[in-house]
Amino acid sequence: MAEQRKRIAIMGSTGSIGTQALDVIRSQAELFEVEILTAQTNDELLVKQALEFMPNAIVIGDEKKYEVVKLALASTNIKVFTGEHALEEVADFDTYDIMLAAIVGFAGLKPTLKAISKGKMIALANKETLVVAGDIVMQLALENRAPIIPVDSEHSAIFQCLVGESRNAIEKIILTASGGPFLGKKPNFLVNVKRDHALQHPNWSMGAKITIDSATLMNKGLEMIEAKWLFNLQPHQIEVVVHPQSIVHSLVQFEDGSLKAQIGLPDMKLPIQYALGFPNRIKNDFPRFNFRKYPALNFEEPDYKTFRNLGLSIEALKAGGNMACTLNAANEIAVWAFLKNRIGFLDITAVVEKTMETISFIKKPTLEEYFETDGEARNFAASMMKL
Repeated sequence: MAEQRKRIAIMGSTGSIGTQALDVIRSQAELFEVEILTAQTNDELLVKQALEFMPNAIVIGDEKKYEVVKLALASTNIKVFTGEHALEEVADFDTYDIMLAAIVGFAGLKPTLKAISKGKMIALANKETLVVAGDIVMQLALENRAPIIPVDSEHSAIFQCLVGESRNAIEKIILTASGGPFLGKKPNFLVNVKRDHALQHPNWSMGAKITIDSATLMNKGLEMIEAKWLFNLQPHQIEVVVHPQSIVHSLVQFEDGSLKAQIGLPDMKLPIQYALGFPNRIKNDFPRFNFRKYPALNFEEPDYKTFRNLGLSIEALKAGGNMACTLNAANEIAVWAFLKNRIGFLDITAVVEKTMETISFIKKPTLEEYFETDGEARNFAASMMKL
């Protein structure tokens, strides 16, 4: 039985998705084992995880913490790596079956590309990989027959709705958005929003970056761009609807007008388990949805005027080329600055918009040009905020 267990490499094991994935693996120990764990700075949690799951190798990105981690694991056979290139180094291993790509932001792109080039199955929780270079990533996946199973709850929902529908054309997909903590608020309220207020999401427990993206609706914009690549869609086939209860995770409409939805409680462990177990559904003891507790489910149009990040994302989606890469880079820097109390909530959108207007547009970028665009956009956004 042990030989049949799937070996999992978790890139970003100390973040929200990584820790929940380890919860899944812990409860399904007969099906999964941990092969690789990586973290950027959280050495204490990484060591704790390593001692529990005994992976083959771990990466601590921050080189200053390497000796501490190495010493803490000296009594084990766990290989310890550090530094910028270590993620790609372990992604190149033959010893794992599935990579859970859960590093937040642009940093997740290189190790994911490495795993795809080896034909590994990718459980994709890092949406920026496809936002930044979706054309190159999906082409590489096709060439190397590397399956990409989405972990984002919305994309997992669409993926699940499409199982068994390969012969049927999609008319459109509808991504649901909770609306975040500021649903219904106007700019005169948002101008005074502080970090701690923005980090209080009504339905989901997520990392700081994604929670802020959810509050600005940038998260939904990035998901629209990701969906284009994952499901081979045109911009006009992707819609967003605000659904405050986060019970309907997304919908697919087919050419006959039929809609299929995936419904469940807002719990990321379910899409994580689905991706790791695919194509099989695995029995679990997660809480079950009860209709009696949700007598009404609401749906409404997003407020594009107030939450302009969604409109900027649609611009990037329609423009193609390196525009989404620019959008993402500026947003990562602006969100970082907001979390450090260096700029206001509405300034995030202003920084992204100005960066998109300034950075040169390239219609068909190479991978190198995507990296250059990312660097230029970050530098420009940082200079705007005097970081």
